[in-house]
Amino acid sequence: MSLAGIAPPDYDGGSLVSVLPAVAASLGSPTYAASAHPFDLQPAPRAVVVLVDGLGYELLRQRSGHAPFLRSHLPAAHRIDCGFPTTTATSMGSFGTGLPPGGHGLVGFEVLVPGEDRLLNELSWENGPDPFTWQPARTVFQVVHAEGIEVTRVGPGYFDGSGLTNAALRGGAFRAGRELDARIDLTVSAVRATPRALVYLYWGDLDKVGHVHGCASWEWGDELESIDRALSRLVERVPDDTAVYVTADHGMVDAPHALRVDLAHDPELTHGVRHVGGEPRSLQLYCQEGAAADVLQTWEQRMGSRAWVASGDTVVDEGWFGPVRPEVRARIGDVLVLMKDNFAVVETGRTRPEVLALRGLHGSVTADERAIPFVRIAARNA
Repeated sequence: MSLAGIAPPDYDGGSLVSVLPAVAASLGSPTYAASAHPFDLQPAPRAVVVLVDGLGYELLRQRSGHAPFLRSHLPAAHRIDCGFPTTTATSMGSFGTGLPPGGHGLVGFEVLVPGEDRLLNELSWENGPDPFTWQPARTVFQVVHAEGIEVTRVGPGYFDGSGLTNAALRGGAFRAGRELDARIDLTVSAVRATPRALVYLYWGDLDKVGHVHGCASWEWGDELESIDRALSRLVERVPDDTAVYVTADHGMVDAPHALRVDLAHDPELTHGVRHVGGEPRSLQLYCQEGAAADVLQTWEQRMGSRAWVASGDTVVDEGWFGPVRPEVRARIGDVLVLMKDNFAVVETGRTRPEVLALRGLHGSVTADERAIPFVRIAARNA
């Protein structure tokens, strides 16, 4: 069965994959200026790229009353696709390398480590493989830094040297700041320190608030207001020749607990399944030998209209991961279950209670999860 009725990401036509390469081209990078890009970005000697974790395009549009500064730039913003699956680890790989998931190999939240019969959490990277081997391609940051553009990455201290950072976002210098205002200060300082600069600023609290309280909550709106004010201050403080861009890694939906299936109490759904990877809205099932066809049929029958269920081969062949390197294919599940509407599947036997309590989720292929903004705020002297 295919994912009927929905199209896979157009990784060449304007997605998260294209953001950093397009910005690099606008900075004069010989490597990226030689290629065509889907975004018509004006040349600038300095650029700041802000990635707000969890800032889906539909969420921003629906709750734009909390973000007057961003709202004023929405008419010229791009509505782009973050890619598949709609999860931070995968999107960071796409953002940092300029490659689709099948190229960079970060293909889900939890994925199989081939030959080791265990799952890797690509976000925490606990007991993970060498990130430089797992994702060997040079990042955009590495490329432009080698070309003489000063690269600075600004985020929480524990990101520096982490497995995911080394896999997806390596290159240039790292500056650690805890609060958003501190990261704004570090960003302004970095971009003012050199006439040619690419500064990347990450902020993750909107995603955290959405997970805990839900993306329809007042807490989410309050956090968006704080981010909007900070972005306005950032734009006011950077040099006049600096272009500022705002994007995200995925959107989010609120998934009520009453609509969830618990695999810990459903032996029919786990029969023939060796590992349950992915996440509650985007399962990757790794099956016991010879069981994949039966698992696919069982999940199709049980999920019905609540999810798209397809074989891993079908999802790969339809282009959801983009071109897939041979060594990456073994990391992708035998059967993928992608939730519709607000549905989710959990497994209480192996999931921490605080994770089970989360209200906002993502990972699947709905528009609310896939669509992200690419907001361009032109340099003032452009």
